[in-house]
Formats: sequence, C-alpha cells, structure tokens
Amino acid sequence: MTLSADLDLSQIPFWRLPQAERMEAFRRLRALERPVLVPEQKVPFIGGGPGYYALVRHADVTEASRNAAVFSSEPCSNSIPDMPRWLGVYFGSMINMDDPRHARLRRIVSRAFTPRILAKMEEDLARAAAEIVRRAAEEGPGDFVTQIAARLPVRVICDMMGVPARCHDLVLRRTNVILGNADPEYTGLSPDFSRLNVARGLAKLLHAGYSLNRLAARLGDERRRRPTGDLVSLLVNGEERLSSQELGSFFILLVVAGSETTRNAIAYGLKLLTDHPEQRELLLADFDARIVPACDEIVRYATPVIQFRRTLTRDHELNGTAYRKGDKVVLFYNSANRDEAVFERPDAFDITRDPNPHVGFGGPGPHYCLGAHLARREMTVMFRELFARLPGIRSVGEPDFLLSNFINGVKHLRYTC
Repeated sequence: MTLSADLDLSQIPFWRLPQAERMEAFRRLRALERPVLVPEQKVPFIGGGPGYYALVRHADVTEASRNAAVFSSEPCSNSIPDMPRWLGVYFGSMINMDDPRHARLRRIVSRAFTPRILAKMEEDLARAAAEIVRRAAEEGPGDFVTQIAARLPVRVICDMMGVPARCHDLVLRRTNVILGNADPEYTGLSPDFSRLNVARGLAKLLHAGYSLNRLAARLGDERRRRPTGDLVSLLVNGEERLSSQELGSFFILLVVAGSETTRNAIAYGLKLLTDHPEQRELLLADFDARIVPACDEIVRYATPVIQFRRTLTRDHELNGTAYRKGDKVVLFYNSANRDEAVFERPDAFDITRDPNPHVGFGGPGPHYCLGAHLARREMTVMFRELFARLPGIRSVGEPDFLLSNFINGVKHLRYTC
C-alpha cells in the first residue's frame, strides 16, 4: 500500500506533527491487517535502502525482541539506513552486535550494573540530586531540562566512568548533537535538509563522536597505568577487557543512552504529574510504595527511545506475516506501549497500572536495557528530592520537543515553584 503523508514514518514532516497526532497515526497502523512496508528516504553520503516493515503492535515487538537469532541487530540497530564505517567506528557499539560478540561485551560491561555496585551508588545519587536541586532553587525557576533533568544523568554516568567534572558540560553538548542531529537548535543549521546542510550535520555528528571517543581513549590509557576503581578501570583491566575502540564506542553508548533517555523521562515525569494532579497526590500519599510503578508508567507513556531496527537472517513468519531474509523491520516501542490489545486505557496516565508490560527499556531478550534499574533509581532520587525541597514545583506550558524519529526528547520545559 502507498502511505498517506500522515502515516509516512520516513518523512521528517511526520515527526514534526504534534505528539497526539503521531500517536493517532500509530493507532491506525496497529489497526491494519499486517505491518506496512515504509519506503526509505535516501540520505546524502549514506544512501538509502529497500524500505522497512513497521512493527507497531506489542506482540510483534516483543516476539522480534526475543528472537535475536532471526531478528538480528547486525549490521546496525540504531540506524535505519546501513551505517557507513566512518560513522560505525564511533556509533557501532554492542547494540549493533549479535552473540557471541554481543554476549562477550555485555558480560564485561555488566560489571557496572550489578546490585552491589548500584547499591554503593545510592549515597552518591542522593547527594548529586540534592546539589542539583539546591542550585536550581538558588537560581530560581527557569528551564527544568537544563537546570535539573539533564544534570543528574550526565553526572551519574560521568562519575561512573571517572570523567572529570570539568568535562561534564562537554559530554552533555556532544550527546545533544548526536541525538539531535536533525534538530536545528543543536546543529545550528537551517531545517531544509539540503545536501549541503546534511553534510554539515554529518560533520558535526562525526566531530561529536570523535570527541567522546578520544575522551574515553585518554581515560582508558590513564586507567591502564593507574587503576582507580571506577568503571573504566574495571573495563580495561582484568582477564576480559575492552580494547580502546570498544571502550570508545561503549562510552558513547553509555553517555548517550544513559544520560539522554533518563533526562527525558524525568522531564516527562514533571509534565505528566503536573497535568494529572490526582496522580501526583496519589504518588505523594505513599511515595516509597508508588514511585517505582510511577517510574515505569512514565517510561511507558513517554517512551524516550522510539525505535530500533532489526534485520532478518532468514525467511520467517511472525504473527501471520511472512518476511524474507534481508528484510528490515523497525520496532516502534512508542506504539507497542499504547497497544489496546495489551494496555487498558492505553492513553491514560495511571501510576497504579498493574500489570505494566511496557517495552520502554526495549523488548525482552538479549538487548534489554542494562541500565533500566539505574534509570529507575535516578528518577526515584530526583523526584524524592524535588518534592521534598520544592513541593510546589510544576511545569508551565508545553515542552519544546526534539525533532527526531529516534528519541522522544524534551529540549526545554518551563517550570515554576
């Protein structure tokens, strides 16, 4: 079928639509008999492709996630076009790998996310949140994202990796460019997507990747000579260790996925709890009992990571639809999280939702987010600190959203106390 403009997920104008209109489009796609084949747009200097099937139902997304042997993350999962080597060297990472390479890297980096390590971080998380909120209180209400939501995740990730405090703002700016490469605010380019502007945007993307890669390489070299006990020390020493290239791509993955997605969940959380005061009252009536399910409902409703791609390794039938070897499919987590077949009143924000089998941290299977528990902890400590120190905090107006088909991002959100 030929997609109408309001259903063509490959076009930038679709991602400029208000979120309510986009979610209505995904509802219409879920109602179709089978997944649609979306044409790919040719990207200057990268190329195009044969198109991809949009997996928009919860059942399709979860089944494809579980079956990594058929629905492969190679050659890449974080780009719909095949990523050229000159980008893959920085953005390849383990999310673009299948086992056994993926299993090896995940086994090494999972050292950072054990319950023991995360428990040791509790005090540091609470202290960081308190400092950030105290500083925001001194500055006065302004932009919730830049003053508060963006500060905790990037600090946590940088502290884990041993990145000096003087480099935290640099890391934040570079991640903004990487995930906001289609957004004029972060690229400084006009949004006409001419060949020249795309070239300039790719140059900025390449520079951001190179900058973070070099930062990680310097840290790795230092920790090989003088281990300090931070995450980089764990990753570059011992029997199983990361190479300099693996460390660089993992560092980019960690700071991008770990800081950007959690900051968006925190920003959406304030907006949702403002727009639904009854849910806010419910949360504050028993914060400790309700904050974890509240975090999961925020992640379900907002779905900070919109999609990832998979590629068929062989002919396969999924829920009645036949796919051929080499076909691309894109897993739309945002749509799966609003699937009427799974979630009662899917467009309602309900922190008591139970069960809540959302795929906001990726679907089940080998690529489920390693940092899901850490994200929940960061959200928990930040909301606890916000409501304790700034009990009247509320968002004002509508957020300024990121232009992206990959990250459901909030660039700016005004707030008051």
